[in-house]
Amino acid sequence: MRTIDVHKIIDEAKFRYFHWNVLFWCAVIIVFDGYDLVIYGVVLPKLMEVWQLTPVQAGALGSWALWGMMFGAFTLGTLADRIGRKWCIIICIVLFSGFTVLTGYARNPDEFAIARFLAGLGIGGVMPNVVALMTEYAPKKMRSLLVAIMFSGYAVGGMLSAFLGMSIIPTYGWQPLFWIAGLPLLALPIIIWLLPESIGYLLKLGKDAEVGAKLAKIQPSYTPQPGDNFSMPTGAGKEVPLSSVFRDGRALSTLMFWVAFFMCLLMVYAIGSWLPKLMQKAGYELGSSLSFLLVLNFGAIFGAIGGAYIADRFKLKWVLAIFFAIAALSISALGIKAPMIQLYVTVAFAGATTIGSQILLYAIVAQYYPMAFRSTGLGWASGVGRTGAILGPVIGGYLMAMTLPTEYYFYAFAIPGVIAALAISLVGRGAKHAPEEEKDLAFAAESGLMEVD
Repeated sequence: MRTIDVHKIIDEAKFRYFHWNVLFWCAVIIVFDGYDLVIYGVVLPKLMEVWQLTPVQAGALGSWALWGMMFGAFTLGTLADRIGRKWCIIICIVLFSGFTVLTGYARNPDEFAIARFLAGLGIGGVMPNVVALMTEYAPKKMRSLLVAIMFSGYAVGGMLSAFLGMSIIPTYGWQPLFWIAGLPLLALPIIIWLLPESIGYLLKLGKDAEVGAKLAKIQPSYTPQPGDNFSMPTGAGKEVPLSSVFRDGRALSTLMFWVAFFMCLLMVYAIGSWLPKLMQKAGYELGSSLSFLLVLNFGAIFGAIGGAYIADRFKLKWVLAIFFAIAALSISALGIKAPMIQLYVTVAFAGATTIGSQILLYAIVAQYYPMAFRSTGLGWASGVGRTGAILGPVIGGYLMAMTLPTEYYFYAFAIPGVIAALAISLVGRGAKHAPEEEKDLAFAAESGLMEVD
């Protein structure tokens, strides 16, 4: 009887078709996840006009999806460690696509808010699960990069939402933008067929034959044999309590991750919700205002992939700290009148270092926690962060109601970047850890993710 080290096979594998398949479908899911989320900022100016919403009402309406995301991240992120990542992802797709389509049929703000809340459950739940699944199957040397590429689908979805908004809203109104979100439901049978289940979860169920078949696709030099004993230490017990993320010296780092997520998401959703309206306030037409949202998400792609590329050579937490500092500077600079080209460049930098930093935050948290409670760690970090996302549109609404000079809005949204930079710089891991975690720690130390005593 052979003992097969599953971690070693995955870590040392070359990038193959199997990885392409996981990357592609996870990225597609995130594209529509991002589309469904960013769409509110695109339709906000039109909704305020049609339903005669005040800035405070518009900010509160935007927060309903984010409340849903918070509950979705808490519940569905944790649930996946018990029922498997694949089926949690499928549940999330049904929620965020189905209820986003129904949002397009809302006749008033109340119906809109309910549909957005239910869609938010799926949007918030899918993020930690696809990140955890991609992290689990990615080769060690490409882990940060593949997670960043996959999560860049969020920015692609945001760009798609802004582009379609510029094309559709002036002629057909805001409703068709929500109906387009139903496309993933048509692809659901293919996703169920091709998206693999977590290999750790398959081992937990005792499905050794499936594990062997997947390892053979990941590493063709491995040939499954009857009686193979698969070794994949995860530190798993019968239960996955929340307290796991605070044990063995993780408490400070966990709290700092929560602070960084909170501040980052506050920036992302404040800017994403109010940037078109702010630019309208500054004198730009609706089409031009939406183009800034397009550029914001375009910059996010370069920020995520470029940040991951740099992080493979330097410490990821310091890359993130620098990104947050640049985010604060670039958002502040948006309040200064400048030529259009310079303004677009500044917006691109803001997108690269806010949305891009959000993507890198998921990567660092996914690699920080052992597999046994990776989705729990991601889900709670994301869920706590959602409180910042909820406050972003609301704070923006109250600021808009105060009729301050335009630059003051941007100064206010830049402050969280400074706090996030300080929080992420305090992440570290100095306590001793269980032997079954040593492989994760060795990778983390090698990649510069954290310092280990």
